[in-house]
Amino acid sequence: MKHADKLRELIRLFIRNLEILEKSEASCCGITIGQCHAIVEIGRAQKISLNELALLLNLDNSTMSRTVNNLVQQDLAEREIDATDRRFVGINLTEKGSDVFNGIEEEMTIYFNKVLSDIPEDKRDQVIESLELLLDAVKKNKCCL
Repeated sequence: MKHADKLRELIRLFIRNLEILEKSEASCCGITIGQCHAIVEIGRAQKISLNELALLLNLDNSTMSRTVNNLVQQDLAEREIDATDRRFVGINLTEKGSDVFNGIEEEMTIYFNKVLSDIPEDKRDQVIESLELLLDAVKKNKCCL
């Protein structure tokens, strides 16, 4: 198999396996995968605009707005109008949303610690470095297919 074909196949299998993980993780919280991703990004940023969130998740603003509306309705997130610039609406997690975020983060830490433990210790830095290189290359070659 050519290198490019092998890379494509490995990434396809990698994504498929991570999607299975995401589906099981999101379903245990009673939220969709899209909501799970949004909660993680909001939680990491602590306060973020709808535009910034849409860019991070590679979604259009209308899709992101629907996702945020659902999070607000479920009391997982709230919109906060900036006191100095009323055009800026920040999105942050509620206490309930923070609990979900912390649960997701804790479960992911446990899971990826297990994954790392199955990689020989002397190869772990190599794996991290290779993933960083791969991510950089993918970002440089983003395109629409």
